[in-house]
Amino acid sequence: MDTPVPDVRVRTVVPGYAGMHPLVADLVLPEGASMSVMSALETSRELIRHSYYRYEFATVAVTHALSAVEQVLAERLADDNAPLDELVRRAAAAGLVSAYLAGELERGLRLRERIARGAATSAAVNPLRAVDLVRAVFDTVAAVLGPAAAEADGPGGPGDPGDARGPQERLVRLWEEHRAAAFPASFRGVDIDGADLVLLDAALSALVLRELEGGLDGEGVADLRARVADLRAVVPLLDEEYCAAYFTRLRTLADLVADRHLPPAT
Repeated sequence: MDTPVPDVRVRTVVPGYAGMHPLVADLVLPEGASMSVMSALETSRELIRHSYYRYEFATVAVTHALSAVEQVLAERLADDNAPLDELVRRAAAAGLVSAYLAGELERGLRLRERIARGAATSAAVNPLRAVDLVRAVFDTVAAVLGPAAAEADGPGGPGDPGDARGPQERLVRLWEEHRAAAFPASFRGVDIDGADLVLLDAALSALVLRELEGGLDGEGVADLRARVADLRAVVPLLDEEYCAAYFTRLRTLADLVADRHLPPAT
């Protein structure tokens, strides 16, 4: 029987196969997940481990893991039809997942889309980065299925559709967090996908503040939606952790404001 041959591209990651075990040691299966979710998570973890023998398995691990978070969010938000990017946005707006996790999930989604379009290959992600992205899926599943998520379904929680205070409180809390956070210094003057990050941050922050201080008019809402479209294009391109979390939180803020101005259902 032939012995698997290590992939030479993994030599810069670990010196031997035993070194792959610590990389995935903290990817612990969350309690309360369905068998299909557990299977997807465990398979993703093992794909990373065995990328020692086939480098491309690391990228496959990321794309496969997304099926687990899609199942969990679809069930949690009671929507089997929404695409995963929409589910992630709604989960972040509802406070079910952190800004950082939402950003990592979106980067995983962007990777999957690029591969589907032929814009990237299955060798796009190295095992170390794959661990980060798959860990975001594990952490998201644990957060959504954890005790805090269950409590959110009670009176006054984010899952209570009759609680009008929930979105306002989340908006105020996120705004306070954003005001207290320092702009990522290394990204001053940086232009991504045609958007200057400093100007985008300033414009959206001003619009959020106007909403909190009295409400946006029609022109302000139109400006907000245009800026949100820019931000949605930018966030998945950010690969530095703090900057990604900073702008994902800003996008969540903007989405919360935009949701307040949706036309009533008929």
